[in-house]
Amino acid sequence: MQLTGLDWGFILGFFVLALSIGIMCTRQAGKSSSDFFLSGRNMPWWLLGVSMVATTFSTDTPNLVTDIVRKNGVAGNWVWWAFLLTGMLTVFIYSKLWRRSEVLTDVEFYEIRYSGKTAAFLRGFRAIYLGVFFNIMIMAAVSLAAIKIGGVMLGLSPINCIVWASIVTVLFSSLGGLKGVLLTDFVLFIIAMIGAVGAAVFAVNSAEIGSLSALFSHPAVADKLSLFPQLVPAEGGGYTPESMNLLVSVLVIPIAVQWWSVWYPGSEPGGGGYLAQRMLAAKDEKNATGAVLFFNIAHYGLRPWPWIIVALCSMVVFPDLGSLREAFPNVDPNIVNDDLAYPAMLQKVLPAGWLGLVLASLTAAYMSTISTHLNWGSSYVVNDFYKRFVKPDAPEKELVLVGRISTVLMMVAAGTIALQLTNALQAFQILMQIGAGTGLLFILRWFWWRINAISELVAMVVSFVVAVVFQVVDNGLESWQQLLIGVGITTAAWLTAAMFTKPVDEETLKSFCKKTNPGGKGWKRIYAAIDAEGGKVEGDAVNLPRGILCMVIGCALVYSALFATGCWLYGQIMPATILSVVAIISAVVLFKLWGRR
Repeated sequence: MQLTGLDWGFILGFFVLALSIGIMCTRQAGKSSSDFFLSGRNMPWWLLGVSMVATTFSTDTPNLVTDIVRKNGVAGNWVWWAFLLTGMLTVFIYSKLWRRSEVLTDVEFYEIRYSGKTAAFLRGFRAIYLGVFFNIMIMAAVSLAAIKIGGVMLGLSPINCIVWASIVTVLFSSLGGLKGVLLTDFVLFIIAMIGAVGAAVFAVNSAEIGSLSALFSHPAVADKLSLFPQLVPAEGGGYTPESMNLLVSVLVIPIAVQWWSVWYPGSEPGGGGYLAQRMLAAKDEKNATGAVLFFNIAHYGLRPWPWIIVALCSMVVFPDLGSLREAFPNVDPNIVNDDLAYPAMLQKVLPAGWLGLVLASLTAAYMSTISTHLNWGSSYVVNDFYKRFVKPDAPEKELVLVGRISTVLMMVAAGTIALQLTNALQAFQILMQIGAGTGLLFILRWFWWRINAISELVAMVVSFVVAVVFQVVDNGLESWQQLLIGVGITTAAWLTAAMFTKPVDEETLKSFCKKTNPGGKGWKRIYAAIDAEGGKVEGDAVNLPRGILCMVIGCALVYSALFATGCWLYGQIMPATILSVVAIISAVVLFKLWGRR
């Protein structure tokens, strides 16, 4: 593809801007590990919230949505829409608790919640497991999307894509620390949204499509538009196995099981990962809550439809994988899958100027996600492994240096693994299976004293082993069946460990309650012990009933807004109007309830 001078101007200008922000923040980031990883804990909700949205606005996300829509229709997106329940639970219950904990990373939490050598080992083990292994896998999946976009739109080889996509990201991430990431994310989000909306407009108005009404009435698209999986009657009665399997896999399992049982980056039950890092960097509890609320509204309610529209257009322009291979003969056939259709559409419909802007927006999306994961992962390596176990008395400048070195090494590892992956949905399912069954533990550990460090170790090991077995053994099970089995085995294993192993030291539990004051009947025994010795608990206890009510109303707000947008696009005026009214009422009620907390 030939890029004009205007296209290159957009791309190079963006690179210069990102590097300038990183350089500008270098001095402050180098002062201490707290400045490098948490920006001094004084960040406002809007900057943190936008950063969360920008991080999940990655190059692999539109590819993943395209993969899902082409295979399972619009309704297939329930596999990730269901995580809104997790997100809203974090908003109204866990954000306050995380900010009160005042830890530097979410794995440092283990040594204020659990006790003894087991807690210390868990902290170090999970720092490497999440910060290095799991984090590198996430970055590899994101880098796979960069490979496909670079291959389709610029004709670059996979290795060249990885090299060029990584250099600027590593530079500004290692220089500016979290503050550099946050400020850059703010700009990246604006550019990425403009690019996504522009791509959808050009796709709809292309010669092959013409208009929204023409798109939605096209035979290749018409049966893919439903917002919920549709059951198809079978000839002999009942419903076809394919439609039943789709209903269960993309709606029933995600809503009934997946959202509370599966640990997935950005959708961790009970909060965690880079979302916890943003909450810990907030000025106070109110800013932490506001940041996560903004993130969930924007992530699930604002962004999906531009990607979905492009995915639907691709089904007309590139109806099958054969048409994709024919259109891009120079792209490695091993990575030609449905997720390739998104960059293929961009290459097909974007004019000069817009091409550079959209390429810059995709680069922005990539850099935002990778920079966050690099900073987050290196925070584990520095704070929870190097400082905790290798050199406890290391000076702050040395800790920052170790963070910068680990940033570079993790990027190299992620790029290497990315060259082995083939499609976005494959990576999504692997990561979901690895985290299957651990979610309930992360929800309950804040509210049940009996959960201990052994429980978490058992959950991690068992879920990982089950995931590996499913990957290497051809068992003929559907992905949702594997997920359900993994959740059942892992949950049973960690519950057994919690009940039959030594509980956490009571002094540690009392200290934890005094600091975070989670409240609830699960801590009744510990609060009684605090009262008996005349101890003092900080802050107000979390109001669980009101928090759960706010969670439900928050979900009603976002889902109704999401579906109202779809109905307006489809031209379905009556349901669009009703859903819009529901969204407005939900918003009013939610903010009134939130103000009373």
